[in-house]
Amino acid sequence: MTVVRQLDKGIFRIAVPSILANITVPLVGIVDIAVAGHLDASAASLIGGISIGTMLFGLLYWNFEFLRISTGGLTAQAYGRADWQESVDVLVKGVALALAAAVVILLLQWPFIKLSFLVVKCSPEARDLALEYFFVRVWAAPATLSLMSLKGWFIGMQDSISSMFTDLVVNGINVIASIFLSLGIPGTSFEGIGFSGIAWGTVLAQYSGLIFALVVIFIKYKEVVRGRISIRSLKGGDLRQFMTLNADFFVRSLCLIIVYVSMTIISAKYGDLLLASCSVIMQLLMIFSYFTDGFAFSGEAICGKYFGRRNFRTVDFAVKRVFLWSMGVGMIFVLIYSLTGVPLLLLMTSDETVVEASRRFLPWLSVMPLMGCPAFTWDGIYAGLTASKIMRDSALGSVIAFYLVWVLGAVIPGQQGSMAIHVLLAAYFAHLLFRSAYMTIKYKSLPRQ
Repeated sequence: MTVVRQLDKGIFRIAVPSILANITVPLVGIVDIAVAGHLDASAASLIGGISIGTMLFGLLYWNFEFLRISTGGLTAQAYGRADWQESVDVLVKGVALALAAAVVILLLQWPFIKLSFLVVKCSPEARDLALEYFFVRVWAAPATLSLMSLKGWFIGMQDSISSMFTDLVVNGINVIASIFLSLGIPGTSFEGIGFSGIAWGTVLAQYSGLIFALVVIFIKYKEVVRGRISIRSLKGGDLRQFMTLNADFFVRSLCLIIVYVSMTIISAKYGDLLLASCSVIMQLLMIFSYFTDGFAFSGEAICGKYFGRRNFRTVDFAVKRVFLWSMGVGMIFVLIYSLTGVPLLLLMTSDETVVEASRRFLPWLSVMPLMGCPAFTWDGIYAGLTASKIMRDSALGSVIAFYLVWVLGAVIPGQQGSMAIHVLLAAYFAHLLFRSAYMTIKYKSLPRQ
């Protein structure tokens, strides 16, 4: 019982702050869509522009999610061994790689956008708005990518509090700045700059969060980093392992972004209204995933810590406790989505046509948590164990599952309009199912030495 209490305490010490921070993440997306939906223009086009603009950054930033995953997993294992030089080396390499990636993004932004719109089909109005959003927000790349490594390091150090406050700073400023920059400040002469204010709010928020995270590291962790940060940190530790892990995690991130981007690209083919409907449903689904991610972070930090100590029995027990709490959250969201679907839609937009079109897809929200929970939770656990090949292979298989269902659905007679979106959501369900099943099966084959 003592071990159970100790593990549960550790799980909730990581999960609760992570969940509190994650709650604000979908809030940013909701506010962005809500602000766009209340500007003086077509709500469907504005929401579509935000969705495509966000998708374009999904193409960029989600590919670099490996920065957080590899930094977090390696740091957790170093923490378990009390190897502070290794933890600092991981941090320095992670931030350096993030800044290098940001430079590449800034240099290639024009070719990227040209290539993107060769495959993204949408209305001219939505395209113009997406471009306006993209060319402002792209300048946040150095801060955004560096924050991935910094927050991964906090989680690896079993410190979700600092990660939480970093997210709260970023997302709080993002919400407030986006609203005021777009719609203006009541009681003043500033009437806002319109749609582009949403993107400028994000840029301001990202750099604010970066400054905050660096201040935390050099104050809270001054004893850890003092005398250990140098150019030698770039070569410290097992550099080959670091690069191999990041390569595997990059492939994994690329596969998952293919699925998420495909959701937007395919739905955009059916017009702004169904694009907006699919975007709203996926945004609501993200609310659930951010809660589950809190326990995934717990799995990453705690399993990584005990794996670093080579205490495999406790790792196995921690996996069971993390899943117990994670699946409990999933069942709660099944109930929430089933009972409050329409009010959630009304919260997203006041456009009656978008709400009405989205209502027919609400049943999918009630089943997605059952498959999403295991997939997201295993991701955190495997990240802590730095089992990158299994995560990579599960993502590769999930892309195949997604497109297999979509292609098979294409032979259904009359697959147009809302029926096409139903098939698309079924394909998304299939990708979650494959990830959950594959990682569950593979866990027992992990080495225990």
